[in-house]
Amino acid sequence: MEKICFITGGNAGIGRAAAIQIASKGYRVIIGCRNLSRGQEAVAYIKQISQSEAVELVQIDLSLFHSIEQCAEYLHTHFDHIDVLIHNAAIFDIAQKEPIFSSEGHETIWMTNHIGPVYLTSLVQDLVEKSDDGRVITIASKGLLAMPGLRINLEDPEFRRRHFSVTKAYYQSKLAQIMFTYWLSSMPGITANCIRVTAVKVDLDRHPNLSSFQKLVYRLKSKKTITPEQMAETYLYLATAQDLMHVSGKYFDEHGQIIHSGKYTCDQTAIENVKSLTEMFIKEHTHKLMQ
Repeated sequence: MEKICFITGGNAGIGRAAAIQIASKGYRVIIGCRNLSRGQEAVAYIKQISQSEAVELVQIDLSLFHSIEQCAEYLHTHFDHIDVLIHNAAIFDIAQKEPIFSSEGHETIWMTNHIGPVYLTSLVQDLVEKSDDGRVITIASKGLLAMPGLRINLEDPEFRRRHFSVTKAYYQSKLAQIMFTYWLSSMPGITANCIRVTAVKVDLDRHPNLSSFQKLVYRLKSKKTITPEQMAETYLYLATAQDLMHVSGKYFDEHGQIIHSGKYTCDQTAIENVKSLTEMFIKEHTHKLMQ
């Protein structure tokens, strides 16, 4: 049976590098991205570098429930299974000063980085379960180490009533993804693991709103970073390694080593609280659909 991998945000950076490496291993790779023209350029590039024609594009905006639903419908129409689902897409623009709300009324970082991946997983989980080795891979960040006291704000995760911080919004969503990995891993038929991404070289052309000072900081930091291709090797490992076939509910660093994600993310009460919060967002959406 053909191996199929769907990776969101596969048009640039680590996602594109991972798509190339996974396609090179003989997988059919579907990349999901918001912008069709950029996605088409990425598909052509991935095919060229990987020497594989089995690369496709699906449009998806993870900040929008309806876009996620359209993507899931497309995947069900065109594929009878998915072997690997990688939740790579994320928003983190350090130049952002105020919360941005989507046309559906949700704060885009919280929605894109956490609620969207959870909802997408729920819609295509049946396809992943049809694989003989279905894997879901979520993405967190090593930057969480610098914020050990951060907690998910259960009362206001979208910064509607508190001061907005793009850093806190981003890392809050990454905490939630780790905890999502743990509750998902308890479900039969699939494995779920999370990758802690370290500092990776940034393409500054993708961040035109950065100030000159911010660009300088990025350039200085880049001296201690790894390349997207190096980070993508861990994606490849979690996606394809035979020795991980039955490994689930683990947190991996950039070297493919299992590490501890921290006391808060492993606390069962905290996990249940975040799960309930997440389900509330999804239930509110489905309730609107039924009205």
